[in-house]
Amino acid sequence: MQLKGIKWFITSLFCFFLVVGCNNKKIANEQKATIKQDIPVRGVWLTSVSRLDWPSLSSVNLDSEKLRIEVQKKELTDKLDNLLKLGINTIFFQVKPDGTALYHSYILPWSDVLTGVVGKDPGYDPLAFIIAEAHKRNLKIHAWLNPYRVSMDTQPDTIASLQKTLNSPPASVYVLHKDWIRTAYDRFVLDPGLPEVRNWITSIVAELVKNYDIDGIQFDDYFYYEIPSSKLNDQATFQRYGQGFLDKASWRRNNTLLLIREVFSTIRSLKPTIEFGVSPGGVWRNISDDPRGSDTKAGGPTYYRAYADTRLWVKEGLLDYIGPQIYWPFARKIVKYDVIAKWWADVVRSTNTKLYIGVALYKIGVPSQTEPDWSLDGGVPELKRQLDLNDELPEIKGEILFREGLLQSAQTAEAVKYLKSRWNRSLE
Repeated sequence: MQLKGIKWFITSLFCFFLVVGCNNKKIANEQKATIKQDIPVRGVWLTSVSRLDWPSLSSVNLDSEKLRIEVQKKELTDKLDNLLKLGINTIFFQVKPDGTALYHSYILPWSDVLTGVVGKDPGYDPLAFIIAEAHKRNLKIHAWLNPYRVSMDTQPDTIASLQKTLNSPPASVYVLHKDWIRTAYDRFVLDPGLPEVRNWITSIVAELVKNYDIDGIQFDDYFYYEIPSSKLNDQATFQRYGQGFLDKASWRRNNTLLLIREVFSTIRSLKPTIEFGVSPGGVWRNISDDPRGSDTKAGGPTYYRAYADTRLWVKEGLLDYIGPQIYWPFARKIVKYDVIAKWWADVVRSTNTKLYIGVALYKIGVPSQTEPDWSLDGGVPELKRQLDLNDELPEIKGEILFREGLLQSAQTAEAVKYLKSRWNRSLE
């Protein structure tokens, strides 16, 4: 009996420590998960339009296809290694700069930025490649799309190159659906008022979500985009679909709202873990136009210029994150950085939308009479003020730098050195 009691005691003690150990391990894992979720986004836009960041024109001009592929891949891996050293953890990779793709698509022709020819197979899949290489380095990849742009100009050479895609499917939307094409900002664009256009854009997003292990989808700020000398002629579309709206402006804003709803719903139904976000211009509306607007005097609020009611998208829960481009310094009185950042923090408060701030890396080190702080001491004091405020506001969950190629330029050298010190220190 005594021996049996000792065995029972030892067994009970073992089970006690086993349960405690399991509970401790569970708690530790939960704590790790919480810490991981709390890591702020340190992002950068990697721009492919006009080869601003990648690929290099010299790689495209190489005579050897094999060498071109090797060089373009190495350019990407070198960028990833440098971004990792800087403290970047999220890359917003432009996969649809216009009506072409930097990935294998059954809807869009291959982008000419890769080979110099629209529709020409580059011999590898840049999106698949950068996803694999980024994930090896524990970096996240968001696929960045310009939803409506078809081309960067309307020149005869551009038209000819788009027409040639009929010979190597998938052909350009320019030749398949000419009735969808309009001209605005001296570019070919899609008419956002057409339901078929919204469905087509959504199908592109669905293709990406289904076929690639991306971490997110992002639309940039180009929704309706026009200038006085090159306006979008959508009067016929308005007459056909604009019944029930007070004016064309309200109808246009509803068109962009319908696109955002459709894309958000599609991503949720296909792969809810993939985040959907938009990076609009920094100012929604000025307070002089709407008491809910920011105390600014911006010349082109997105509500009017892009017909994008971005505040409504947040309030309706249609975005996992929003990345407003707050490209002004503290001292710019009509559009002060702190005023706009605090306004956005107030907008996302009590919603499920995360807030990442777009930072004007491209202005740092550039002399300016209206915004001299960008070049004062290499732009570091201004950058520090902005990042300090972001850290103080709990609603701000990180930053996105515009753009990657400028991280290697002389104008940003001091600012990059500061960022590297600050962001790597925060990870220790």
